[in-house]
Amino acid sequence: MIHPLAYIHPDAKIAPNVEIEPFAIVHKDVEIGEGSWIGSHAVINDGARIGKNCKIYPGAVISSTPQDLKFKGEYTLTYVGDNTIIREYATISRGTEEHWKTEIGSDCLIMAYSHVAHDCRIGNNCIIVNNVQMAGHVHMGDWAIIAGSSSVRQFVKIGAHAMVAGGSLVRKDVPPFTKAAREPLSYAGINSVGLRRRGFSNEQINEIQEVYRYIYLRGFNNTEALEHIELELAPSAERDEIVNFIRNSERGIIKAPTSTSADNGDD
Repeated sequence: MIHPLAYIHPDAKIAPNVEIEPFAIVHKDVEIGEGSWIGSHAVINDGARIGKNCKIYPGAVISSTPQDLKFKGEYTLTYVGDNTIIREYATISRGTEEHWKTEIGSDCLIMAYSHVAHDCRIGNNCIIVNNVQMAGHVHMGDWAIIAGSSSVRQFVKIGAHAMVAGGSLVRKDVPPFTKAAREPLSYAGINSVGLRRRGFSNEQINEIQEVYRYIYLRGFNNTEALEHIELELAPSAERDEIVNFIRNSERGIIKAPTSTSADNGDD
């Protein structure tokens, strides 16, 4: 299953049934779970911990040295969860002493030419579309999607089940269950199609929509909106997730669209 023209350091830990194609490079401090496939010319650097049944396509570079001038060679890691697919020429940097690791969840799809920088934390079932450029310390919740050619500023948080339109400049946090589009990036409704596909009921979707009416449509500032939500809307897992996300946002959340916003589409 390991081609003789691949370079595998003798100390690398390769599980059974791993297939490694010619000219792939696997360095010393690497672990690869069973059933994974490493394509030609992929490079798996020190500190990589690859889960089971992953697919790393040709030219991808995993656990590269962080592009951070503060990095001084400290021992850090990159985790890739089970069943995750990393397409051609995507690059993922390992962590720095800020967090000590970069984390990619299970069942994710990271498409070609995307970059995930040091100390990012990507949840499960996330999709990062072609040529997304993600700076350091970005967090993505489970099931979030960032469409192609978007750029994400460092320390930004993207909530669970959120969807960011292609070509976006993501400078602020994107709350869970929402769609974000236009320039500057703005609230474009809730991700109702994605939520239905994942089994959310009409009642849950309506509750989420009502929460965001307080935040974006009723003229409150964020503090006022959260106070009204907690006083007037019944507690639920979705309500509390939204409230906690906004309350803990350090960058601030995306704003409501203005009449002068250029509409980039919100599908």
